[in-house]
Amino acid sequence: MLKRSFLNITILSLSLVLAACSSSQQREDYADRAQQELDSVSKSTSSQWQSMDNVAPTSYLTDLITDTQLDELINKALEANPSLQKTQLTLQASLWSIKSQQGNSLPSVEAGFSGNRAEGSDTSYKANIGISWEVDLWQKLAQSEQAAEKSLASDEALYQASRDTLVANVIKSWLSITAKQHAINIEQKRLALLESNEKLILKRFRNGLGTLEEMDESRTSTSQSKADLAEYKEDLAIEKRNLQLYLGESSLPSFVANSQYPNVIMSLSELPQQNLQRRPDLKAAYLAIEAADLNTSVAYKDMLPSISLSATLSDTASSPSAALFGSPIWSLLAQITQPLYQGGQLKAAAEIAKLETAQAYQDYRETLLTAVNEIENTLGQERVLAQQVLHIKDALSSGKKNLTQYEKKYRSGLVELSDLINAQTTAFNLEAQLDNLIYQQLSNRVDLGLALGLGVKP
Repeated sequence: MLKRSFLNITILSLSLVLAACSSSQQREDYADRAQQELDSVSKSTSSQWQSMDNVAPTSYLTDLITDTQLDELINKALEANPSLQKTQLTLQASLWSIKSQQGNSLPSVEAGFSGNRAEGSDTSYKANIGISWEVDLWQKLAQSEQAAEKSLASDEALYQASRDTLVANVIKSWLSITAKQHAINIEQKRLALLESNEKLILKRFRNGLGTLEEMDESRTSTSQSKADLAEYKEDLAIEKRNLQLYLGESSLPSFVANSQYPNVIMSLSELPQQNLQRRPDLKAAYLAIEAADLNTSVAYKDMLPSISLSATLSDTASSPSAALFGSPIWSLLAQITQPLYQGGQLKAAAEIAKLETAQAYQDYRETLLTAVNEIENTLGQERVLAQQVLHIKDALSSGKKNLTQYEKKYRSGLVELSDLINAQTTAFNLEAQLDNLIYQQLSNRVDLGLALGLGVKP
């Protein structure tokens, strides 16, 4: 009977070992599938990148723009941004979690001292010291530690992604401040001309040369320009407050917005070498798969037998010194335990871990598809904005020539004042549109660099 029970336990243990091995094989499948999808996507998108070869190579986001003032703002943001600092503290806590996890595979030592006195007897003292250690027979503790390390590496990659996003936001905000200032300058020139036209129309109206409709239309245009100017000024103030938020400061440091846009470099000719593997969010998602797979393996191995060893030294005496320094009695215990029935909890934990691995894989796929979508969108915007800038530049050149001709004809009395005003309006609108397109193009190149995983130096 005893032999039969031992045989049943042995068969059960072997079956659970096989289940654990099966889960290990499944872990490898998820990791391989994730890597294959990344390689496939990188090959399918590299053909789009090879046609973009009009600028110099870069390695980091900070290489896109060379400007001392911008570098100072970026350094301040990396040092003081509260959200980034919070993420860094979380990362440090994860590091201590790993150190705690590593302690599970080491022997534990406990010491105790107690005193006891009963009625009619003297006080007795007892001292003991115990050492216990679980044998990592199935590498369960080692895999738990590996899973914690993978999770930490995933958190580190997410921290790097936060740094990259913060730097990209600072650069774009800095560019936006220049764009808002340009919009204000253009609108101020428009308003000055509109006010001059309004005075001229009023003078003509008093001399009986104009109409009431022309004067009302002029006043409407002037008022509209004043309203737009007020909006642009508030937009500039909002953008400065956004930059202040990125820097993590209560007041924005004094700096002068650039009068001209800087050159934003993008290594479009080198894009095939800058594949998606540089993106930290993809690294984090891939490491999360590996961590979840290891946790799945650990969950299956929780159903396997475990072996633990313990040794104890104890002594009981009538005085504390005798209890501590007398002749202790030692005992040594080795035991093997096999979970047989826990209401299905271990099996449920293993199935949950397996599903969490599948979820991590789907999270990876979603991150990968999002990365491809971001790159395709920014590449598409790069092409469209380049074409738009070229066409609007031609249109503005023609508009300025047309305005010059209308000014000459108006002085000669060949055209009406309303025709001249229309030519002026067209020229100002094209100038504002071109400036906005240039800003969008520069901002999009920052987004493209971020999408390709250029990032900042760790």
